[in-house]
Amino acid sequence: MAQQLRKALVCGAGGFIGAHLVRRLKREGFWVRGVDLKMPEFAPTEADEFLKADLRDPAVCRAAVSGVEDAYQLAADMGGAGFVFTGQHDAEIMHNSALVNLNMVHAAAEAGVRRIFYSSSACIYPEYNQNDPENPDCAEDSAYPAAPDSEYGWEKLFSERMYLAYRRNCGIEVRIARFHNIFGPEGTWEGGREKAPAAVCRKVAEAPDGSEIEIWGDGRQTRSFLYIDECLEGVRRLMESDFTGPVNIGSEEMVTIDALARMTMEIAGKRLRLKHVPGPLGVRGRTSDNRLIRERLGWAPSRPLNEGLLVTYRWIAAQVAARRRDAALSAASGEA
Repeated sequence: MAQQLRKALVCGAGGFIGAHLVRRLKREGFWVRGVDLKMPEFAPTEADEFLKADLRDPAVCRAAVSGVEDAYQLAADMGGAGFVFTGQHDAEIMHNSALVNLNMVHAAAEAGVRRIFYSSSACIYPEYNQNDPENPDCAEDSAYPAAPDSEYGWEKLFSERMYLAYRRNCGIEVRIARFHNIFGPEGTWEGGREKAPAAVCRKVAEAPDGSEIEIWGDGRQTRSFLYIDECLEGVRRLMESDFTGPVNIGSEEMVTIDALARMTMEIAGKRLRLKHVPGPLGVRGRTSDNRLIRERLGWAPSRPLNEGLLVTYRWIAAQVAARRRDAALSAASGEA
């Protein structure tokens, strides 16, 4: 008799991390159902079943969790600083993401899902602990007294508490990770929702050698960035452990945004000037504190930033080149 595959659900399977997670679970031998408003943009989904549907609808959530043992809730209304920190999208971010989480955890608990993973964010950490770009405090126990720097962070913090409440009151096993700036190929790289590594890679790829690119702020704000493969490794280790979390999944390699740009220029083989301009910034400093993940999972991310940045830059540069070819062909066709 053939062994029955474990069944997993990935919510947000049309997005960057979700699409990669589907691929990872398939490699591990899972049967996977994906659900999202959209299909993956850059490659066909590898899910066995894909529901193109809206998780703000409770009926969709009930259908999504049917028959699965494990659920991964990554669906959210999100983007980079240009989307999250302008204040122009606060209502839709909070409304859409909160609805998805309210519906998903309730449906999963009612359906008897064995375990649900929730992707929280480093944006939940208090702004007052991240004013020094050289010494931010992002230890898991520093989350309270709460003072996130954005409504996106407040919604994430509320949803953490809701998942933990369902764990206490309904018995569903919960795993919570706070992601720190996940990046890699097949992610959003233009249009306003891209995050810093993708935005910098795009700007460098588009700029002629010897020209300049724009950097928001003074460029001395600090962040850490985690390559997608290590993010997924952390997610899977947490999901298979007996640790609920919340726990950071991020890199401890902190760099300034100017340093990120210089690293990208070196990969591209370009000499560019940095022009600092006003723009939405978020906190002055942020990096992952990995003491708890080492203690509880016996593992922490260790891949150097430049390795993941190399792969990501090459992918984005290929997207930029393809768009230029398409534009040139379109122009030539119009002239003909």
